[in-house]
Amino acid sequence: MINIALPKGRLGDKAYAVFEAAGFGCPSIHAPGRALVFENEETGVRYFWVKPSDVAIYVERGAADIGVAGKDILLEYSPEVYELLDLQMGRCRMAVAAAAGFTDIQGRALRVATKFTNIAQEFYAGKGREIDIIRLNGSIELAPLLGLSDVIVDLVETGSTLRENNLSELETIAHITARLVANKASYKFKHDEISKLVSEVEGQLAVT
Repeated sequence: MINIALPKGRLGDKAYAVFEAAGFGCPSIHAPGRALVFENEETGVRYFWVKPSDVAIYVERGAADIGVAGKDILLEYSPEVYELLDLQMGRCRMAVAAAAGFTDIQGRALRVATKFTNIAQEFYAGKGREIDIIRLNGSIELAPLLGLSDVIVDLVETGSTLRENNLSELETIAHITARLVANKASYKFKHDEISKLVSEVEGQLAVT
């Protein structure tokens, strides 16, 4: 049985649809109710829904053999997992944004509001820019508008939220998509089963 961690929400639904089309469906997952774990002995898969940011933890710790995690999570937390496949969905970008008319004043630390603290620190360390990290968990766009930060580092999909809040995108740090990741021990001991699933999913992606 291959244990698969799926992120709750739209991305998980899209990922499951690909698995199902590739021959790894689990009919009970469509049943109404609040169940979180679903399995199909015929196809040898067991799915469970988890918070998107927790997928990599379940995979890294071995509770899941494979899972679907955003590249942003992989960059932020650097979990000890194998990245097997770019699923080419959940496409967005990690970007720096600021209020219109922003000018970076050298000589003092740049105040950066974000929940992606490791990504921000690594990005600005590569530029040799001293920063002051302000960790926020929501409504990141408010920070520069209220003078809490100079810039923000956040995920951007269409840019409409930035524009609605009079913010401008300054730089792209990384392009983000969902990735299929595997537990390192599982990949060794269930290599044939996982490789078959990956091959079928990859083939399905090629025709969609």
